Amino acid sequence: MGEMPAKQDAPPKVMALDLPQAALSEANQAYFAKCQEKLGFIPYVLLAYAHDDAKLSAFAAFYNDLMLSPSGLSKLEREMIAVAVSSVNHCYYCLTAHGAAVRQLSGDSVLGELMAMNYRAAELSARHRAMLDFAVRLTEASDHIGEADREGLRKAGFGERDIWDISAVAAFFNMSNRMASAVDMRPNEQYHSQSR
Repeated sequence: MGEMPAKQDAPPKVMALDLPQAALSEANQAYFAKCQEKLGFIPYVLLAYAHDDAKLSAFAAFYNDLMLSPSGLSKLEREMIAVAVSSVNHCYYCLTAHGAAVRQLSGDSVLGELMAMNYRAAELSARHRAMLDFAVRLTEASDHIGEADREGLRKAGFGERDIWDISAVAAFFNMSNRMASAVDMRPNEQYHSQSR
């Protein structure tokens, strides 16, 4: 007969650490209100950082600059990097949250699943394959990155600033994945059903 696993649908805790929320600045209170208005919820990653107003501000500023500011990389391409890196690192939070973003931005739920499971199985352009190969190599063996790796990105059509942005997004998510794993950060349940 076997045994059925427990249902995994109970609302998750934000993280394993019991850190009370700090008094938030007006700017961060407004940021949370904007998230609630636009998303319908406050991402748990922000609530995890909210135990320290300055850390929340720094994290949000860096994230928003990397993922939303003008770049030669589209928002979707940056999310694809986030998911490919998070797949290598087995980061449950980021695979769930950023996998949902890939599904939403691409309008392709299959692409979202491929990015989370194995981007190499996806039908990708040479540009996207080079971008993700570089991000994964940076994740798995950063000390092996050399001029040939950067030249491969140039040949795929990326400029110098694009190479910086690919590297910065990949590096940020390596840090973020490690923090999420260290504190057992859990994704908001809404991400699981988005854009499916």
